[in-house]
Amino acid sequence: MASKATWWRTVAGIVLFSATFGYVEAAVVAYLRAIYSPLHLRFYPGASPSDLFPLLSLDQLRDLGEEHLTRLKTELCRELATLLMLGGVALMNGRNVREWLAVFLACFGIWDLTFYISLKALLNWPASLLTWDLLFLLPVPWVGPVAAPLLVAISMIALGLAVLWREHTGDPVEIGRIRWILIIAGGALLFVAFTADFGNTTRGRYPMAFHWGLFLAGETGWLLALASALKRRGKDRRNE
Repeated sequence: MASKATWWRTVAGIVLFSATFGYVEAAVVAYLRAIYSPLHLRFYPGASPSDLFPLLSLDQLRDLGEEHLTRLKTELCRELATLLMLGGVALMNGRNVREWLAVFLACFGIWDLTFYISLKALLNWPASLLTWDLLFLLPVPWVGPVAAPLLVAISMIALGLAVLWREHTGDPVEIGRIRWILIIAGGALLFVAFTADFGNTTRGRYPMAFHWGLFLAGETGWLLALASALKRRGKDRRNE
């Protein structure tokens, strides 16, 4: 059981790193949009400068110059590095798999939430919570309304900190095999919801309707699995 001072120091470090990293991510996106918005208008002259879709296809990037394909590869590596950085912070602060998961969820959620807040401050974007965004490029493009990743981010922060608190108070959360399966299955459904339309968007077309049913099923699945584990206190497990 850790002291409250240790708990608050850990949380402060998580928030400080993740929030500042979210701003850095938004700054990078601001630079990229400054480069690609004028190029996007060459192919889609009627589009608004703030529109991300339709995405530039590989053929269009090649027509603009091979350096843009090189820049795309750089961006893919940057996204991988982002995930590894968040995972590295979790490894430094997690004493076991549960704590690693908790810290990673909290870091990812705060980073993502701060990213969108920073984009709004820097670019006055998105226009609304239903504005479509390009979330990730790995392993294929993830797209969806901004409201969807924000819901996931808020869930990650709340449950990540809750699990971490239980670990620090000496009452660890026993997730169990079934709940792990539900968490992984929920994550898989979220992945499908965000990437189901990748074939369409990578061909330079507008995204189709978002798969809200898949999204809500995945979000509900992993949330309920982790929330039910949190409800079981140590004394309850001993009485079983």
